Amino acid sequence: MKILYYIYQVCIAIPILIVLTLLTALITIIGSLIGGPHIWGYYPGKIWSRLICIVLLIPVEVYGRDQLHKRTSYVFVPNHQGAFDIFLIYGFLGRNFKWMMKKSLRKLPFIGKACQSAGHIFVDRSGPKKVLETIRQAKDSLKDGVSLVVFPEGARTFTGHMGYFKKGAFQLANELQLPIVPVTIDGSFEILPRTGKWIHRHRMILTIHKPILPKGIGHENIRAIMAEAYAAVESGMPEEYKGMVRNEDQDSPAN
Repeated sequence: MKILYYIYQVCIAIPILIVLTLLTALITIIGSLIGGPHIWGYYPGKIWSRLICIVLLIPVEVYGRDQLHKRTSYVFVPNHQGAFDIFLIYGFLGRNFKWMMKKSLRKLPFIGKACQSAGHIFVDRSGPKKVLETIRQAKDSLKDGVSLVVFPEGARTFTGHMGYFKKGAFQLANELQLPIVPVTIDGSFEILPRTGKWIHRHRMILTIHKPILPKGIGHENIRAIMAEAYAAVESGMPEEYKGMVRNEDQDSPAN
């Protein structure tokens, strides 16, 4: 069965995925110019992600979506298992949101331009002024239930375990006094681990945990919410992936 699935990938699925990706990027760029990024920056990506899971025959399960309020903006903090995290979040979170991503992704041909047109937020940590610009951009975007998704580990896992959480997403939530929503991704690592070359068919599970409301403002609030969010995300993971494993790609904890 694995060999048949590999043949299906090469001959059918991958060509379809390339066409879908280019078409989605083009629709996003043009649509954002015509009608604004609020709609065109989200729905084409949502459809694209769902189609990719359908074409690759990947089943998806979602739990906890009913805990979210439609008009509330959140900062979602999922673990980062692999490339398929993008499709799971974009296609099945069920919320209009903006990604917070590394500024280097802006250089990706075509896709970088689509992300920029969609209003996704590129993080520039080159200096305090750039960080303040990021916060201002996020504040302008997070209105009328539009949320933000940040991978607080900052890099995909090598082992399936979580690394430590960086403070950026939690500092932003603290600054804007927004609820943090821990999200557990399970199964993406089995589909395409960071060092893998082939896609493996495996179910993905998205677990949305109870929102964590601000406990105040300042460093104590940030530390408390980081610890609570980490525990919540880890609680939804399989036993074999529980426990922090330092990711060599992560920056120092102070960053």
